[in-house]
Amino acid sequence: MDDMALALSLCAVSPAIGGVLVRGEKGTAKSTTVRALTALLPAVDVIEGCRFSCAPDAVDPQCPDGPHPAPVSARTRPARLVELPVGASEDRVLGALHLERALSEGVTAYDPGLLAAAHRGLLYVDEVNLLPDHLVDVLLDAAAMGRATVERESVSVTHAARFVLVGTMNPEEGELRPQLLDRFGLTVEVAASRDPQVRAEVMRRRLAYEADPAGFAARYAEADAALGARVADARKLLPTVRLTDEMVTRIAALCAAADVDGVRADLVIARTALAHAAWSGRTEVVNGDVRVAARLALPHRRRRNPFDPPEQDQADLDRALDDAGLDDTPPGEPDPPAGGPPPDGPPDPDGPDDPVDGPDGPGDGPDGPDGPDGPGDAPQQPDGPAGQAGEPPAGAAPEQQQRDPEGAGAPPQPRPAPAGAPYRARVLRVPGTGAGVAGRRSAAMTTTGRQVGSQRPVGGAAGRPHLVATLSAAAPHQRARGRRGPGILLRPSDVRLPVRQGRESNLILFCLDASGSMGARARVGAVKAAVLSLLLDAYQRRDKVGLVTFRAAAAELALPPTSSVEVAAARLAALPTGGRTPLAEGLLRAREVLRVERVRDPRRRPLLVVVTDGRATAGADALARARHVAGLLAAEGTPAVVVDCEQGRMRMRLAADLAGRLGAEHLPLESVAADALTDAVRSRTTSRAAGTVRSGSEAS
Repeated sequence: MDDMALALSLCAVSPAIGGVLVRGEKGTAKSTTVRALTALLPAVDVIEGCRFSCAPDAVDPQCPDGPHPAPVSARTRPARLVELPVGASEDRVLGALHLERALSEGVTAYDPGLLAAAHRGLLYVDEVNLLPDHLVDVLLDAAAMGRATVERESVSVTHAARFVLVGTMNPEEGELRPQLLDRFGLTVEVAASRDPQVRAEVMRRRLAYEADPAGFAARYAEADAALGARVADARKLLPTVRLTDEMVTRIAALCAAADVDGVRADLVIARTALAHAAWSGRTEVVNGDVRVAARLALPHRRRRNPFDPPEQDQADLDRALDDAGLDDTPPGEPDPPAGGPPPDGPPDPDGPDDPVDGPDGPGDGPDGPDGPDGPGDAPQQPDGPAGQAGEPPAGAAPEQQQRDPEGAGAPPQPRPAPAGAPYRARVLRVPGTGAGVAGRRSAAMTTTGRQVGSQRPVGGAAGRPHLVATLSAAAPHQRARGRRGPGILLRPSDVRLPVRQGRESNLILFCLDASGSMGARARVGAVKAAVLSLLLDAYQRRDKVGLVTFRAAAAELALPPTSSVEVAAARLAALPTGGRTPLAEGLLRAREVLRVERVRDPRRRPLLVVVTDGRATAGADALARARHVAGLLAAEGTPAVVVDCEQGRMRMRLAADLAGRLGAEHLPLESVAADALTDAVRSRTTSRAAGTVRSGSEAS
């Protein structure tokens, strides 16, 4: 949480850093902290009547509301917090043509969007990983350039848009793509403390706030005012902070040693180091400023592949700092603190935030929570003779030493087989045309794509109107409406919205056979590689994914449907195999998951991908039960694909039979790769061409 507070403060000092992305588990006060930042931002002076918040002493010459008459009339208002909802349209973000004035008055009027409202304030996007990619691009471009450009029907507008961009996200719901992750200046990871003392203090403060919000705020008013003054002082000091050429060279060496792509990281570290020096009250950047900046700006830029974790190993970061000559602070240079108020800042009204950090706190004593008898202690391995707790008896068999630590005598768990390298998979699509969330897989009527018609707004739908269709609907009624002269009289019933045909994202539910019938470890590795390749394809096509596995005597929902394809890949890598084949149970569990998802997300069409060799060996009539469940899924119209993992010369073709009963496409394992399909088409085309040439030769 200290890193989060520091990153937000530095971006408040210098919005040119490019914003902060806060990643963390649910319930860690991410949104609360971001909203609290607004009260610490200095008030802004704006020109009266300017919708774009122009400063009286620095008027934007390209302001759409300009030119402003001199002398200007100014007023002071608090800095704004503008929240961007996940479902916002591009017109709502950028602004658009004021259609009613354009058609009724014949003037070109621009209606500003959220970026104009956020100028000189804070723009907050909760669950930024769920925001459509094109909107994320728009936000990050504006944050980096400090301006927003709008090109719409006969409207070309550019205006200032300098704001503190903050995004929060829960990684369990999906990651940002590496190219978008790189556009955020800083990234911090937050997690709830596991210390009972800290958690108890959080509860006390939250309950105190709920009991008396005004009184609680008054207790911290002095500390808040001091922190706000520190932000304002740092902003004034920032233009005078000096970054020496030697320090620039060290930053470049650091980024080269960290092996990051491009030079955005170099610029972000330089800007962050300047802001940190101003935050610390100094006029020259020192090694410690660069170290703090690197810790916040580098980790998420090491992510190269979609399934790489978006963080950097601390040892790698320390090694890069050492290689760049930033291993320690040279003599005479103070090493600035990582964050928090200055040493002479105002004290906390309730004392230190973390009561266990003090020299006499309960966490430092021999009987505290972290002492030898505390609950936070890890079990100690005794040094006594064999047979004591935590130590296997001498001469124990290796498999006995691998049993569970509870000593229950359970058999050792099978080690998961490693997955092979992923490859480009063929595209699996849901048949028909849907109406789901815009994506890149199946055909659908969506908000993006090729325009195929128009319609009246249904159910309060909004968006950019279809201009020609709206005019066509209004034109026949102009005489009845009494129009005299130029312009067109519009009614709300005239508005038409475009109908577009594009691609949608789907729910890809994998039902994976993890039983012993899948065979040797090499075969399991090939199966995992195929599923991993399909997961990579789902990642690129913006799909939700889920994973049902079945082995031994039961089926398990290894991963509930989620947008976090990375979690699915991690679960797949750790998946063990072995035991009997409860195929019917696996299909039943998949059917139940799909039933729940139809209620939870009715617009998203599913695709069931069954990865199996078709055998069913769990219980009496196992194969008949599996065929019965497959018939139920087919009767419900569930789109499905069966990836046939059976190999060898003698094949029972059970997976092909299962595909027939499901009404599904039958796909042999070796045909999952897109190259295999291309090679098959190429070889068939070549053989046909050769046959044609041979027939022609025989005829001649």
